[in-house]
Amino acid sequence: MSVWHNPAAAVSSLLGLEGELVVASITVEPHEIEELLDALAHVPFPVNPQIYHQRGVVEFPAYAQRVPDVRATLAAFGFDPSILLVRSMLDALHASGRDARRNPGAGSDTVLPYKQDGPVC
Repeated sequence: MSVWHNPAAAVSSLLGLEGELVVASITVEPHEIEELLDALAHVPFPVNPQIYHQRGVVEFPAYAQRVPDVRATLAAFGFDPSILLVRSMLDALHASGRDARRNPGAGSDTVLPYKQDGPVC
């Protein structure tokens, strides 16, 4: 036993009853996002997606034990299950924090500007 900190030996994750909390990321053509969201509505757990319309990316948190449910649902709705990429939630949070510090404002493409065509009644 050692009292010295060894970062390689430290494994951090967010665990729950259904395994590790992960980020599920699916990339499709932008015109397929609506079909993908329809499919995700049939996953047997609540999905709270973050949608990046311009890049055709949908991300949502899930537990690792539920990933096979997502893959099966994708297949049932005609999507290739391999389009689902999964990574640790902590890794995703650390990566986004590093990116924000390196390039402040880089995430501005995730906010879609609102343009009004006419008067609001």
